[in-house]
Amino acid sequence: MHERLKPLRDLLDERIVGHDDAKQALLLALVCREHLYLEGPPGAAKTLMAELVARGSGLRFFFYQFHRDTRLAELLGDVVLERQALPAEGEGEGAVERIRQRIEPGGLLTGEVCVLDDLSRAPGEALNVLLRILNERRYGDVDLPLLTAIATGNPTGDDYYNEPLDPANLDRFALQLRVQGLLQSGDAEASRRLVEHFAANPDADASPGEAVAERAAFQDLYRALPGVVVPPGVIDALLGILRALVEEHGLREDNALLTDRTFLVKALKLLRGRALLQGRKAVAPEDLAVLEWMTTFRVPEQVHARVPDLVRLALG
Repeated sequence: MHERLKPLRDLLDERIVGHDDAKQALLLALVCREHLYLEGPPGAAKTLMAELVARGSGLRFFFYQFHRDTRLAELLGDVVLERQALPAEGEGEGAVERIRQRIEPGGLLTGEVCVLDDLSRAPGEALNVLLRILNERRYGDVDLPLLTAIATGNPTGDDYYNEPLDPANLDRFALQLRVQGLLQSGDAEASRRLVEHFAANPDADASPGEAVAERAAFQDLYRALPGVVVPPGVIDALLGILRALVEEHGLREDNALLTDRTFLVKALKLLRGRALLQGRKAVAPEDLAVLEWMTTFRVPEQVHARVPDLVRLALG
């Protein structure tokens, strides 16, 4: 079943040099129907990766780039004013008219995969509504088709003229990754491959193309998730890592984002998804590496740096 996503994998590998973790996490988000946040400096291919995987998925796609004056209508759809005639209340009275406002659904309300570029620039009103939609996948009393949102943002700080996002807001994104440019990462081999790639393909930075995967592939993989076996040893290792984060790194009182919902429920879903993407019917110990993609902004940076070591220790 996982081979049905090979065209999408190939598209990412063909267009994106390096960034293997981010490419895997993007596919995992689509398969598990979870949201993903990518943070990194301009020019690190965040938006290109997000748009490639969204367009290539074959799912209905919405792209929006935030700015300081973003209005809700730009996210939700056009506001329509309608004139509505009401019956007269008494004999001899003329008809009464009322102006009613409604939203013609668009954008977030109709997209299955939404790319939300430069999320840190979203003004408060738009951000609050957006985060509620991501959490509930509903607007008012209407269920939305939204499966996965992929948000991008620049690092916080004076250099990028933006404010840090509240960690509680980022908690809407089950998967969270920092990405670096190839030069900043010091990956000389990947940097050379990127230069050679553009030398041989002058049009390689053309806009993303059409769908290369079938929407049915994602539906079938999602339906298969519950059937993936999670062995007792993996469960023990997962609980051991979480116990170490709480007891050894003091996150019980300082961190409200190390939640049961995320790490005792969603973690299992993501472990199963990673196994499926590897073509397996059972979770393997190495799938616990997804914890590195879940703790990026949920724990202090120095603690997150220890997560790979905790995974290795838990696996013996």
